[in-house]
Amino acid sequence: MAKIDSIDLRILNCLQQQAGLSQRDLAEQAGISQNACWRRLQRLTSEGILRGSHANIDLSALGLDLTVLVMIRTRHHSKEWAERFRKHVEKLPEVIDFYRIGGDWDYMVKVITRGMAGYDAFYQRLITDFDLATVTGYFSMEAIIDNRPVDLLRLRQAASR
Repeated sequence: MAKIDSIDLRILNCLQQQAGLSQRDLAEQAGISQNACWRRLQRLTSEGILRGSHANIDLSALGLDLTVLVMIRTRHHSKEWAERFRKHVEKLPEVIDFYRIGGDWDYMVKVITRGMAGYDAFYQRLITDFDLATVTGYFSMEAIIDNRPVDLLRLRQAASR
């Protein structure tokens, strides 16, 4: 695990809020010089902690108005089957998150699509050539918290209590 101090956490918090900050503004908000900020960004990137920057897009404005949490139970648990299934799911463009989970379900897939017809087309492609025991979709009616940045400083403090 990488050694991360409070300055690194301030930098990461700022970038989560606004990834497009100039290095000058980022250094100012973190309370360090631009050179120190640049060195920290390089280290955070080389250690794999900082993995790029992304735009937060209102997908519903583009017609992608349906979010579905797809829960999957399978009868197959071999490493080979799981790898084949992972590769299959990765190819489906509607998938934005994919987890292997514990509990009553084996996998959870978060899907963004255009309405019910879009979900049905996704579902048909998902189950093609895979023996899945159960596939259940939970349809989001409202995103109450979505893409929430992690408050790294507060989380570290809470975890140390």
